[in-house]
Amino acid sequence: MAVVGRIVRAHGIRGQVIVNLETDFPEGRFQAGSELFIERNGVVEALRLTSVRFQHERPVIGIDGVETMSDAEAFAGRELRVPLEWLAPLPAGTFYRHDLMGCRVETASGQAVGIVEDVEGTMTGSRLVVRGDRGEVLIPLAHEICTVIDPAAKRIVVEAPPGLLELNEGSG
Repeated sequence: MAVVGRIVRAHGIRGQVIVNLETDFPEGRFQAGSELFIERNGVVEALRLTSVRFQHERPVIGIDGVETMSDAEAFAGRELRVPLEWLAPLPAGTFYRHDLMGCRVETASGQAVGIVEDVEGTMTGSRLVVRGDRGEVLIPLAHEICTVIDPAAKRIVVEAPPGLLELNEGSG
């Protein structure tokens, strides 16, 4: 399943929660009546959204059966997910975050940089968080730098400008 949001905290007294988005398609994913999934105690549970409104670009959602602030607080920190097959196809040259996670990153000459631990940012400006032998490296997810992105092979080749790979070395 793919993460589409993370519940931050309860909001108000009617059992609503605030969500930090992990999707570039929030209006399509977060609608009253939509079904999302969470994992609690090792069990995947379906949730039905009863209400959705956006406040400062974050959804404030109501969940079926969650009526009080106390009920809502139990959801804080939970990831909201959908099955991978529910994801919309992306244009060529764009990727879902989960496609890039775990990819090995190397230079064009074959030097290992590390493994993608995270992808930060949005569709318009993202960077790879790569964990290597010498610490964390932040690499802009730009065609000029990431010249080969092959999620099926779990491989990304970078042609980094001088100093980029050393810039954040050891900061993790």
